[in-house]
Amino acid sequence: MRRSAIIVGCSVALSAAVTSCSAPAATGTAAGQKAPKSGYLATSDASFKGSGPLTVQLDYDTVEAGGLDPQTAATARSWSIESLVYEPLVTIGPKFEVEPLLASSWKQPSATEYVFTLRKGVKFGNGRALTTADVVGSLQRLLKSEAAYAAQLGPVKSVTASGPDQVTVRLSKAYTPFLAALANTPAAILPMKEIDDGSLDIKKETLGTGPFVVKNHKQDQYWNFTRNTSYRDAENVRINDLKIEIVPQEAARLAALRNGSAAFVNFNNIDSMDQLTGTRDAAAVSQTNSDFYYLIQNSKNPDSPLADQKVRFALNSALNRKEIASVALGGQGRPTGVTPSVLPGACDPAKLPAATAGSADAAALKKAGTLRLAVYTSEPAVGQIAQVIQQQLAKAGVTVTIEKYDDTTYNSKVFGAKPDFDLAIGWFAGYVDASMVSRWWNPVQAGFSSTFLNDDKTLDALIDDAGSEPAGAGRTKTLAELCARVDSGAQMLPLVTRPSVIGYRTDRVSPTLRAAEGYGNILRDIAHYTLPDAK
Repeated sequence: MRRSAIIVGCSVALSAAVTSCSAPAATGTAAGQKAPKSGYLATSDASFKGSGPLTVQLDYDTVEAGGLDPQTAATARSWSIESLVYEPLVTIGPKFEVEPLLASSWKQPSATEYVFTLRKGVKFGNGRALTTADVVGSLQRLLKSEAAYAAQLGPVKSVTASGPDQVTVRLSKAYTPFLAALANTPAAILPMKEIDDGSLDIKKETLGTGPFVVKNHKQDQYWNFTRNTSYRDAENVRINDLKIEIVPQEAARLAALRNGSAAFVNFNNIDSMDQLTGTRDAAAVSQTNSDFYYLIQNSKNPDSPLADQKVRFALNSALNRKEIASVALGGQGRPTGVTPSVLPGACDPAKLPAATAGSADAAALKKAGTLRLAVYTSEPAVGQIAQVIQQQLAKAGVTVTIEKYDDTTYNSKVFGAKPDFDLAIGWFAGYVDASMVSRWWNPVQAGFSSTFLNDDKTLDALIDDAGSEPAGAGRTKTLAELCARVDSGAQMLPLVTRPSVIGYRTDRVSPTLRAAEGYGNILRDIAHYTLPDAK
């Protein structure tokens, strides 16, 4: 939960079928490309027949305490980079629907039983064929681990091989987000034979079934990948040498795209789209994310006015989320409740208690006094959001001082054993089922939030109910109640969705880009990118 997706949320979990949501209009399309299909901002140009290298620049590297083990991956950047090597049983389509990946198909004989049939012809990067033992062992390993993402798999009772190419998972009770939880990198299938016999150290080495293999990696500087010749569709992967450079400075990534030293980059500042206007052979798109920014109100400090729910709710009522999205994010974000507003079944943020309360409680606001708002400096939008909140609360008579920290210091002050803040801004991965991210509002289950979040048993029950109810009117009602409970308690407040700006050189690469993304994976579909013929 920091800048990451959190924690697994930071980083973290769907039903047999998720209904689709409409895709936003494309904000940019490369010259010469076909009109984007529904659900896509851009689709790769099939007339591009070249192959060769591609240089990507990203803002930061994986930051995992557990090394390169994908099961402990707790940030969206880790999910993106490791997804180049590792694959899960299922994946997510352009409208958040679950689609086959390593599983060619699955059946659901009952609400608590899933039977997966494995895809034929799948091999790891060392040439060994995928087996049911790899699938069973990988899922069991994740469930037994202390990784935060394990909670997203829900109440798994058993994982067994039920045939030469079949794996059956049984749950102790119905869990609607189960398939969605399987669709993210931490649930990827690992080479269990090599892990078990000790020939592979999964924390230091990578070996998966995906389209790329790691050639070399220098932490916080670069990753070099080559095409996985054992990949089942290797002949159609046009990128044979993929270099990912870690470039924290936004201005440097912008310059690299302009001068052509990088062909694909990410931006955290929405203004980058305007700054690229007029740059020849460059395009930029804003991808809608289920990720969202949130505001923590530290309620566990007994000496703080924020220990009083009335004060917290009054501050919540004084916030104008539409203005935050418009001013801080250039209109690219949208207000959200705890269920990401871009997902099917999400609650309507305009109907939440604070939004319908009218004027904020003046007496409660007066008790707030002066509050310290912690932000990290690596993402410009966070500081911009903080300034808008500061101005909004100033109009309500509350003084807010913004305290800026580097990421390490911010994490220590906010997520350390002894939190030292009143207010703090971070962002969560929103995932692809409307109930998944709500798990982080249960501090007992989440762990990371237990030092600043009081446990609410009623909210915990709503979170559990939302996970177990089947898609439909009943679940939608429960999700709305869950959102209202979070909004009223006002301990950790969803604010606005977090857009992702992607820039690329139209003369170097023709990418396939989703209009919306649920796991923060900006490298999704990279195996399908096409490259122009060498000149």
